[in-house]
Amino acid sequence: MADDTGAFRAIQHDGATPQPHRRGPLRPERLQPVRSRVSGAGIARLFQAGDAAALMAASFAAGLLIDLPKVMWIGAPLLAVLLLVATGAYAMNSRERSRRRFGRLLIAAAAAGGGAGTACGLLDPAFPAIGCAAWVAAAASALVLSHLLWGAILKDLRKRGLLTPNLIIVGGTASAQRLIKRALKTRDVNILGVFDDRRDRVGPKVCGVPVLGKTADLIDHRILPYVDRIVVTVPPKASARIAQLLERLAPIPNPIFLLLDDTDDETETQAIGRIADFDLMHVSGAAERSGYLLAKRALDLTLSILALIALAPLMTAVAIAIRLDSPGPVFFRQRRHGYMNEEIVVWKFRSMRVEASDHKAARQVSADDDRVTKVGRFIRKTSLDELPQIFNIITGEMSVVGPRPHAIGMLSGGAEASKLVETYAHRHRIKPGLTGWAAVNGSRGPVDTAEDVRRRVALDLEYVERRSFWLDIAIILRTAPCLLGDSGAVR
Repeated sequence: MADDTGAFRAIQHDGATPQPHRRGPLRPERLQPVRSRVSGAGIARLFQAGDAAALMAASFAAGLLIDLPKVMWIGAPLLAVLLLVATGAYAMNSRERSRRRFGRLLIAAAAAGGGAGTACGLLDPAFPAIGCAAWVAAAASALVLSHLLWGAILKDLRKRGLLTPNLIIVGGTASAQRLIKRALKTRDVNILGVFDDRRDRVGPKVCGVPVLGKTADLIDHRILPYVDRIVVTVPPKASARIAQLLERLAPIPNPIFLLLDDTDDETETQAIGRIADFDLMHVSGAAERSGYLLAKRALDLTLSILALIALAPLMTAVAIAIRLDSPGPVFFRQRRHGYMNEEIVVWKFRSMRVEASDHKAARQVSADDDRVTKVGRFIRKTSLDELPQIFNIITGEMSVVGPRPHAIGMLSGGAEASKLVETYAHRHRIKPGLTGWAAVNGSRGPVDTAEDVRRRVALDLEYVERRSFWLDIAIILRTAPCLLGDSGAVR
């Protein structure tokens, strides 16, 4: 993870560290890439599970004082969590008053205890009312303590820039100005900048937020890896303008939403009020599925750590063979495209002579390539050269399954691969992988022609649209033949 200065340099075209006034009032002190940010939906589920555990502990504590039937042990905690979900307790709105927040907890505990107590009374007329009261008291205490903890966690996540969404606005309209003014009051979102083709008319800033350029400047801007959503603000009647903007923004991997500059003040106010929850018209970009992302990350960590332990002797042997075969370092590091166009450093075992190393992939590897060493031919053929990418998976820069990361500026047939297909960057809507749908469907190794690039991108985008936990498992199982060697592919 880069330090503050590095993060700011990463999003400046000239590489200079920006002055504080250039950052604007809604830009966090430390920018975090999208891949390292926390899912609000995932956090809410974690809090729900924590409350359920706290309520079960409350049932145990109350049970020490009086014998509680199973309805109170299980039914009351479940009912309390359902009531909390139904009343929006897990929205964790930073502007909600503490009195209302904790009042909701007490009401949920009382209602759940009363409901479960009533059921107990119907099943057993001898059930004492004090049992219900004991559970309510224990449950209310447990919920208050747990939500004090959740509040501290959320405050820390927001402070570190891991939870509050980062937005870019396209269009310096009146709606954009109202959105910025509201964000300045509520701090629900971070607005990193504005892009507008009418820069001369809009000026250098919109309500203090810097105008970073025109719409065309956003396509390859280095701020994109830090942006959760791109919000296009345009008048709803300007259908031609909307279509033009969306066409220009088509190559961008980040999710795009429309916030219409509605003439109905009440409708617009409601939309702006819910923007922190991304309650906007979804135009492009895969919708977040926090359950799948959590399961995928758990699978990545489990497989990569087990693989690192199991393959440590083999990786050691490969490292020794490389050192004995040719002078130079064991590892080869190359800058490649990661999630949301983030530049990451990918690790491989070195398979070429040091003086012939191609860090920008200006020349694709060919059969009997004279740059490849003897050991390099073997480890490339068996894909052993990719094993150090296990470290990229553990750090969260890559996944086990995903589109293969391409070198930045990689050339195919003399042209930059990223310029050959308009939707090329859409493959970066998910983390790159050690293996992927394209690899198990024959698109493995170099992409020498424009047709090869188009086929690779088509397969990658097919995976982006279809991805699921079970598809990942199937791809992993189908990868084994590739790892053992594929005589049809040049590596």
